[in-house]
Parts: sequence; C-alpha cells; structure tokens
Amino acid sequence: MVEPGGLRRLSRRRARNVTGGRPFRHEVKVSEAEEAQLVVLAARHRVTIPRLLVMSTLERSDEITAADKRELLTELLVIHRLLGNVANNVNQIAKVANSTRELPPQTDAVLSAAWSTLHRIDGQIERFGLS
Repeated sequence: MVEPGGLRRLSRRRARNVTGGRPFRHEVKVSEAEEAQLVVLAARHRVTIPRLLVMSTLERSDEITAADKRELLTELLVIHRLLGNVANNVNQIAKVANSTRELPPQTDAVLSAAWSTLHRIDGQIERFGLS
C-alpha cells in the first residue's frame, strides 16, 4: 500500500530544498544527439535534465530511484489488475468444471495467462534486484 502523499513524493520533478541552498553550479556541454537522449530520458523519468544527471550520478547504483519506484508501482498496479482478471477466469472455469465434470476449452489460455503474469512479476523482481 502506498503511504499518504507517496505518489506525490514520487512525482516531484525538482529536488527538495536543502538548508543553505545549492551554491554550486556545473555547466555541461552536450552534442545534439546527447541532448535528444537527455530530453527523452528526463521526460521518461518525469524529472528535469539537471535532476536526471544528479540522480543518475549520485544515487547509489543498488538503490531504487524515485523514477524507478514510480515505474515499478505502475507495473505492479497493471500486474495486480491482470491477476484479478486471471483469478476471475479461474473461478469461472472451476464453476464449469464442478458442474459439468469437464474442463472448458479456454482452460489452457487462462493457465497460460496466469503463468505469463507470474513471469512478468519475476521479471520485475529481477529487473529491480529485489530477489
């Protein structure tokens, strides 16, 4: 469950203010191709380019970044909905099987969807190093 204000916290484009401000500024020159890549990455992570550069450099590589958390939360919500649909289909198959003593023809497709969803969960666990 997401804590109150959690989604808002994950959606910040700017870094939080710090005591004393941020007195140092760095200028980085990039090519047109690099700029295009930075614009796409910053948009994907919903942060500014300077914040993207700081996050990607200073955050520990074994930690999940705020952008990663947001992406993981989105994926988990999609998987949650898929599992609900699969569970509903399994219940319907069970009802048919109990009343007719035969498995309906869509049983294989439902079980395949269940396995696919489980593999999707495993993929996210591996991707974010949560195992």
